Amino acid sequence: MHEQLLDFDRPCTYPYCQWNPLHQAGHVQLHAPVSKPVISLQPPWTLIFKGEAVTLTCHIAGDKKWYRWYLGTKILREIPANTLQVQDSGEYKCEIQGLPQSDGVSLTFSPAKLILHAPPSVFEGDPLTLMCREKPDLSLKTRTLYKNDNELIDLGKNPSFHIKHAGLKDNGEYRCTGSETHCCSFSSNAVRIQVQELFPRPILRANPPSPIPGEPVILTCETQLPPQKSDVQLRFQFFRDDWNLGSGWKGSLRTSVPSIVGNEDPSHYWCEASTVPSSVSKSSQKLQLPAWVPVSPPVLTLSPSSTQAVEGDWLTLSCEAKRGSYPIEYQFLHEEVVLRKTKVTFRKTATFQLYLKAEHSGTYFCTADNGLGIRRSQPVSLSVTVPVSRPVLTLSPPGPQAVEGDWLMLSCQAQRGSSQILYQFYRGDVPLGSSSATSAGGASFSVILTAEHSGTYFCTADNGFGPQRSDPKSLSVTVPASRPVLTLRAPRTRAVVGDTVEFRCEAQRGSPPILYKFYLEDVILGSSWAPSGGGVSFNLSLTAEHSGNYACEADNGLGAQRSEETSLSVTVPVSHPILTFRVPRAQAVVGDVVELHCEAQSGSPPILYQFYHEDVTLGSNSAPSGGGVSFNLSLTAEHSGNYSCEANNGLGPQRSKTMPLSVTVPASRPVLTLRVPRTQAVVGDMVELRCEAQSGSPPILYRFYLEDVILGSSSAPSGGGVSFNLSLTAERSGNYSCEADNGLGAQRSEAVSLSVTGLTGSRSGPVATGVAGGLLSVAGLVVMALLLYCCLPRRAGGRPTSDPSRSPSHSDPQEPTYYNVPGWMELQPVYGNVNPKAGDVVYSEVRIQEGNRHAAASNSSFGLLRTYLPSHGPATSQQPSRPQHSSVIYSQVKVASPPVSTALRS
Repeated sequence: MHEQLLDFDRPCTYPYCQWNPLHQAGHVQLHAPVSKPVISLQPPWTLIFKGEAVTLTCHIAGDKKWYRWYLGTKILREIPANTLQVQDSGEYKCEIQGLPQSDGVSLTFSPAKLILHAPPSVFEGDPLTLMCREKPDLSLKTRTLYKNDNELIDLGKNPSFHIKHAGLKDNGEYRCTGSETHCCSFSSNAVRIQVQELFPRPILRANPPSPIPGEPVILTCETQLPPQKSDVQLRFQFFRDDWNLGSGWKGSLRTSVPSIVGNEDPSHYWCEASTVPSSVSKSSQKLQLPAWVPVSPPVLTLSPSSTQAVEGDWLTLSCEAKRGSYPIEYQFLHEEVVLRKTKVTFRKTATFQLYLKAEHSGTYFCTADNGLGIRRSQPVSLSVTVPVSRPVLTLSPPGPQAVEGDWLMLSCQAQRGSSQILYQFYRGDVPLGSSSATSAGGASFSVILTAEHSGTYFCTADNGFGPQRSDPKSLSVTVPASRPVLTLRAPRTRAVVGDTVEFRCEAQRGSPPILYKFYLEDVILGSSWAPSGGGVSFNLSLTAEHSGNYACEADNGLGAQRSEETSLSVTVPVSHPILTFRVPRAQAVVGDVVELHCEAQSGSPPILYQFYHEDVTLGSNSAPSGGGVSFNLSLTAEHSGNYSCEANNGLGPQRSKTMPLSVTVPASRPVLTLRVPRTQAVVGDMVELRCEAQSGSPPILYRFYLEDVILGSSSAPSGGGVSFNLSLTAERSGNYSCEADNGLGAQRSEAVSLSVTGLTGSRSGPVATGVAGGLLSVAGLVVMALLLYCCLPRRAGGRPTSDPSRSPSHSDPQEPTYYNVPGWMELQPVYGNVNPKAGDVVYSEVRIQEGNRHAAASNSSFGLLRTYLPSHGPATSQQPSRPQHSSVIYSQVKVASPPVSTALRS
């Protein structure tokens, strides 16, 4: 064995030594990064008492032309010297021509009483001095040093504490305290000491890494010093096991690897780097440099074994050569196809994992090669068992819906799987059936669908490695809607206009959703969905047009089903009927047949009509087919009044408006009666002609006739008879009659003969004559006075004595009343005919009026003659108070004044 240290121009110091394999063996290349200046302090403290000075030195190898100093970012000075004395706090840097700036050094000038000084940086092995220093104007008697708040040492009057070789154990926070005699105590600032690593643990490298026995190899021990320690020298030592191969300032060693005999383990190499003097020493890792031994035939093992390999498992292939120098390259092959190559450098076994598939069945082997010849293992056979894959369930017919009665085929197939596969079919958790098949095909199962077959289906496949379950398939068996049933719900036995009828349609079977439609005859009324099945309702407010045949329809997409028809008859309440009269003429007359027609414009038949006169029922009639009815009535006088009718079809009677009917009674043949004051009518008598029809509707117009000459007429507005007074003359003898007429034909009474007799002598003697003469004289005077007084002629007319407005008790003296006295009537002589014994007396009373004053009869201009005549009949006008058995007829005569020359006949 030959060992030789490599020679260098100088010891391996700053910054580090490294062997470069690109260079020839025996040469080391020095790698030095670009340097930058380093500032040193004198005194070497960063905390100084205010008023003291610190000298800064900018260090760099070689001579430089100028040095530039900075305080913060401001250029402080540019000088040719590398030192600068400062007394101001701040961060100082230096810069040298052509090089980057140095790292900054922060100085603090403090007014404190006590300061603990420490170097700014400490490396392993460096001496460390801590100085507890007071201000010059103080004199401390005692000092104490603390580390991490624990008392480290009592310094007494000595201000310094020294550590010969600093190590990592000296890291911590330091401070000191001091006190004057019989006075004050002071505490310094805290200083953190962080001892830096001088150089890292060296690394031993060999070139080549696996040398052949007897071939030279170069060992390189590598580490690195910091730039601040460029003046430190390292010494290297190389070892094989416990044997020192050599030492020196060099970082490399040339040696050779010994041959290995038998099963001897290869040697371990390592190196050691230390400072001089040896205050810091560090060893490298141990490195084996085995001798090159040809590999033995490798052995291939499979895990799990070939009989238990299942697809999806991880198969571990291990190839191991019991002997052979590293590195060894192993290859794994399947049927001569390389699966993996791998190189091992420190172990004898190579492994390879394979995720098994069906195609991985076959023969496997491995090879080992360390450059001294390839050796092959024995082949190993592998049969990969494929567990059944997750089967796929298909439904035929496809789709999520099927119809009741269809054939459903369930097919289950696993795409992969070894040996016989058992398929089982399920609905929910209920097994339906099973079947076996080879790995190449699937199995099927058929069933005739009913509504109960709706649900979730799946299948399983098992070939002994555990069943595999398919994804579930949902199947909804759609049941066609059955023929629906239509029911009607009305609020009463009979459906009436305005009622709300509920139509309910329901199919007993059928898959939802079901669409229901409602029909009247073939006209759709409406539709509604039943999303969850069952029936639906439809409400209809009835009108007359809603009578007819109703049906409904159910449809869930598999064909509409129609219900049986249901008839509904909507009863229309009768409206208020209208009553009309149908008469043969414009005016209803007794004996006419009047037709009373009652008709309701709306209303369901049959309708019962009833006819009323006032509130008395006349009769009733039914209209079985609707419309109106009539009722015939032969009129009598009693049938005048208010009529109405009533219509009723069982939903409440309705009454028509009241219609008045006036039955006109034709005037009957009147009866004429004459009332004269005596048995024998005498000229000058007042006769009352009274005409009266016993029946007849008013008003009745009466006319009085002498022969066929009309004497006068009068109306009876309220019915009954009328009277007509007539002063008799000789010419008024003859046949009298009267006529009654109320517009329905005049009726003539029978004729009544009247003979007027003149006066032939006086039976009353001289007294009667005198009375008559005196009366006539007075009358003459009155007439003459009137003729002289009146300027305008007056005409008198006759009125019936039945007129109450002309009775004497109601006569106004300002308006005289005339009673059937012809105008310019010549006064007839009054014959005696006074029979005192018989009690027949004629009274005469004259009332004279002129203006507003009364005068004597001699100068009166207006006279009233009241004559009292005996009467043999009932009185027709008011009478003054007279003895019993006396009747008087009053006559007022308004006389137009004749010329003065006119004489009064006596």
